[in-house]
Amino acid sequence: MIYLKKFRLLSDFEEGCILEIDPRRIYNTVYPLHIFPLKDLQDISFGDVTIFYGGNGSGKSTILNIISNKLNAARRSPLDKGSYFDLYVKRCDFELSLEEPMEIKAITSDDVFDYLLDVRSINMGVNRRKERLSLEFLNNKFDSSDDDINNYERIKEVADAKAMTMSKYVRERLANNNIVEHSNGESALFFWEREIKENAIYILDEPENSLSAENQIKLKKFIEESVRFYNCQFIISTHSPFLLALHDSRVYNLDSTPAKIQKWTTLPNVRLYYDFFKENDKEFD
Repeated sequence: MIYLKKFRLLSDFEEGCILEIDPRRIYNTVYPLHIFPLKDLQDISFGDVTIFYGGNGSGKSTILNIISNKLNAARRSPLDKGSYFDLYVKRCDFELSLEEPMEIKAITSDDVFDYLLDVRSINMGVNRRKERLSLEFLNNKFDSSDDDINNYERIKEVADAKAMTMSKYVRERLANNNIVEHSNGESALFFWEREIKENAIYILDEPENSLSAENQIKLKKFIEESVRFYNCQFIISTHSPFLLALHDSRVYNLDSTPAKIQKWTTLPNVRLYYDFFKENDKEFD
């Protein structure tokens, strides 16, 4: 589903008009000015999946920030890029289809890292509680004292400890123990599956971070199914060859001048992988 059809960045002349607003130039940075005119990139057309590819400093995350701010996309943490950024975004233009998305959401790799840190924090708490429950099990299992007959909870703990293994005793008392079962990569994949719903635009900044090759392929399939069956549109920045291969995606190469739509198999980063494995193909025989 294509909700966002077109987006227009500013020309060199329009950027110059922004600078004329404040001739004192009191700001330390003019970000995001002087990036896209050099790449001859102004009018962007979108497909079901639109990808911005490029190395560090190419502007791929900047484009996502501009688009998400202009569309008032929901995001976990506010984006503050300075006065020139706000002036830039204000002058951008876009075209939506007649059918509106139920949600527009921007998600960055930092959001995933924050989620993983939350999971790790929970896991640390779970591990500490495991230690306490293990000690409690041992104390109860070998307890020979006479307990107050009215202290039901205490009697039950002792009875359970004598009837169960330590593992079962701890697991039954650890309600959120299942979160420990996931690796970082699995937790990151679960994050994306939880965040992406139906009938929405999702603006994803390097979603492959924290994912193994296997899980990147799973994410690729999940995105393709979200487009096909759940009417989602994706705007993604990435240099993952797996995500660049998303079915029927429109890939803008921001490393080229002018920036242009390019077939994913011709992109320099993908060619590096291809050439490397081709040179070492005998190792796989």
